Amino acid sequence: MMDIEVTITEEQVERFISTLKTMGGSAGNLRLREALGWQESTYDSIKQQLIEESRIVPGRGRGGSVALLTPAYATNTEPATTLEVREVSVSYLEAKAKTGSSARDKATAIPASKVLTPRNGVVKKSDLYSSIWASCDELRGGMDASQYKDYVLFMLFIKYISDKYGSSDDFAPPVVIPPGASFQDMVALKGKADIGDKINTQVIQKLIDHNTKLARSDFPDFNDPNKLGEGAAMVERLGNLIAIFEKPELNFANNRADNDDLLGDAYEYLMRHFAQDSGKSKGQFYTPAEVSRIIAQVMGISYANTKASTTVYDPTCGSGSLLLKVAAEAGRQITLEGQEKDVTTAGLARMNMILHDFPSATILSGDTLVNPKFKDGEQLRAYDYVVANPPFSDKKWSTGLNPANDPYHRFTWGEPPAKQGDYAYLLHIIRSMKATTGKGAIILPHGVLFRGNAEAHIRRQLVRSGILKGIIGLPANLFYGTGIPACILVLDKENASARKGIFMIDASKGFIKDGPKNRLREQDIHRIVDAFRRCVDEPRYARMVPLAEIASERNDYNLNLPRYIDSSEPEDLHDIDAHLNGGIPERDIDAFAADWQEMPALRQALFEAERPGYARLRQPMAEVRSVILAHPQFQQFRSKVETLFDKWQQAVMPLLAGIQPGDKPRALIVQVSETLLTTFHAAPLLDPYDIYQHLMDYWAETMQDDAYLIAADGWVALPRRIVETDKKGKTKDKGWTCDLLPKPYIVARYFATEQAELETRQVELEGVAGQIAELEGEYSGEDGAFAGFDNINVGQVKDRLVEIGADPDNADERAVLQQWQKLSAREAVLKKAVKTLDADLDQQVYDHYAALSEAEVKTLVVEDKWLARLQTNVDQGLECISQTLAQRIRELAERYETPLPKLEDDVATLSAKVEAHLKKMGAVWK
Repeated sequence: MMDIEVTITEEQVERFISTLKTMGGSAGNLRLREALGWQESTYDSIKQQLIEESRIVPGRGRGGSVALLTPAYATNTEPATTLEVREVSVSYLEAKAKTGSSARDKATAIPASKVLTPRNGVVKKSDLYSSIWASCDELRGGMDASQYKDYVLFMLFIKYISDKYGSSDDFAPPVVIPPGASFQDMVALKGKADIGDKINTQVIQKLIDHNTKLARSDFPDFNDPNKLGEGAAMVERLGNLIAIFEKPELNFANNRADNDDLLGDAYEYLMRHFAQDSGKSKGQFYTPAEVSRIIAQVMGISYANTKASTTVYDPTCGSGSLLLKVAAEAGRQITLEGQEKDVTTAGLARMNMILHDFPSATILSGDTLVNPKFKDGEQLRAYDYVVANPPFSDKKWSTGLNPANDPYHRFTWGEPPAKQGDYAYLLHIIRSMKATTGKGAIILPHGVLFRGNAEAHIRRQLVRSGILKGIIGLPANLFYGTGIPACILVLDKENASARKGIFMIDASKGFIKDGPKNRLREQDIHRIVDAFRRCVDEPRYARMVPLAEIASERNDYNLNLPRYIDSSEPEDLHDIDAHLNGGIPERDIDAFAADWQEMPALRQALFEAERPGYARLRQPMAEVRSVILAHPQFQQFRSKVETLFDKWQQAVMPLLAGIQPGDKPRALIVQVSETLLTTFHAAPLLDPYDIYQHLMDYWAETMQDDAYLIAADGWVALPRRIVETDKKGKTKDKGWTCDLLPKPYIVARYFATEQAELETRQVELEGVAGQIAELEGEYSGEDGAFAGFDNINVGQVKDRLVEIGADPDNADERAVLQQWQKLSAREAVLKKAVKTLDADLDQQVYDHYAALSEAEVKTLVVEDKWLARLQTNVDQGLECISQTLAQRIRELAERYETPLPKLEDDVATLSAKVEAHLKKMGAVWK
């Protein structure tokens, strides 16, 4: 767990202010932090404290900046850009009108906990991704996703750099936006007949001319009629595309935390979807983020062992996602270099680096094997870390290359087959790693582990060298463009000569279906990384395999994982003796050894001995689960788990309730989830990774969006109207909602009585409606009271009653119709009551938001919303344990309930009965 600084001393505060004064009263965050010599967490804590005290103000520029808020500086400080308000309440607008314009006036006019601030334009992470993708999907028409992605990703790129660097006062900003080349200049071109040509010549060309790292090949042609249509069609399509990125929530100028991952993740989200839609030949530019994270972590890169000069290289970098995941694991600015054969994809990588705040990364185009661009003199440059996801089994790897006379001496272990390029990329990586400390990882198809001939010879040299540290077998169908299973080869030259084995993991069964592809879950990633770091054997999953075993005559350097790890599930074998003579085999009962170890008396409560090696149930099968749930030792087990959850809850509650504007949600969830996993490693029977997955699923579903809202706006929960606009521009109020704190949580805590009364009336209404439906169903037949009715309603029933009057012959019909009238009248009264109660409750809840204090919002969000949901998940895990045990016991009991002798006796008895019946009937059974 990361350390949390909970004390901010006056000395640190004064030092911050003093240093900032000596730098002229304003400075960039990175420059000031380096001058102070502080860790990022310390710097951020002091900065946030001073912002809250209104002693400094945040500013723009690369990495953000701060300035002293004194009369001298305040007069020169530009006001923050106003964003379109998406959430407004009447009480907020009234409060704002009554307060002054200065920060001091606002602070004194209303208590801090009562200041109702609307959301400042930040969009939920999930909404950002889905809205951009939906818009893109709607606009692309018949264009292939592999082509359309270039336009969409460029638009996201230019919008971001325009917002972030368009007004930069840095001496050397990462990206220069010359006059006429910003996103706003593109907006000004909407509707013009030559919009495509102007974007090419006035926007893109100017960016290229003023930024040496950008090339024309990085950007799509905005004047291509074959892709965008001709004349008015092109004008309309480009105008619509620009309009997507004009949305107020896509203003990235001042509502994103420093180094926030929101934009980079949105970029990768789009690339992932484009990869899915691009088909077999176009998905190679993207490595699934989950696999990239595994590679980054198993190589061992971290904040502690890196610095600015740490070098990372990807010879087949695609869109750069793998490089960026390694950089994210380092947690600091490091040196990134990559080469990509496809020039358009290399352009994507350059844009990706800028969006992830790595503008200094160097991405070059070209074929790495034939013409490697990163060299020191005439030799390949050596790196601290090398990673790659090369094209699988590249059949053209040697085109233009003479491996036998390779000037970089990459193939001294052997020349890879002409039609299988996997080992060519592997050998290039090994040559690019620093001689004694270099580390690397490469994704390759499983065939490299066992194919013979030339590859077998290279594999033998690889194993003998000791450089191969580990092999991780991945599930099939993870990668875009192929469904074959792949593996990660982890390489490490440090202590290679002393390495005595290779750590192997078979993770092929840990995944979830995600559309047409498989996807690694958070728990799958964590389990792989944990196993690799511990290097401890786990049955059917992981094993440290000695080099002697690999080199044995039986294996002969074959690295196929099933040779060393049997990951198959045990067969459910039937016991012939039990089928013949009855009883549940003790062997099958022993399979729940972990349950019996935790609850030994429960086994005695469920089973008793029948004969040696076999047992029988003490109670009927239907009662097994109730016996388990009621047993004291199961209750004790449940109590242990609940105690662990309470322990974790107490540990993380200050972290969750302590989220402040400017915080980084990703750092928060890492700490919270790691604490949960550590805590539940001590839980009996439960799989801690399952509990961890519940948290990570809920994070992706809800908590992530909540945390980003809080990091942007603070603990503010105000309802907003839901206004829909149709194609004609007409708006319609569809009610209200509150993203951070939905209505049910307010109702449950403050309006339970009103909700109970409403539910009582609703139940009564449903009962009356059911009686009416039953009555109509019973008397709608040909001779029924409702026969001949076109539509059963109050008017028709009334007319029919008038028609039949007091005729005694129609007494039964009259009684039915009068009963229907009575029920219908009661239904009308209840409907009105329900509608009134519902509207009153809705208004009470809506009004109550304005009265919530910050402390109340925290309690509702952290305890009632977040932790309550996770408590439910843990309870479900406990239920699953009892269900699994009970189900298996019932299955075994049913399987062996009727042994063969009893079956024979039953058959004999039934046969005798049949013969007796036949005899009485005068028939003879032969």
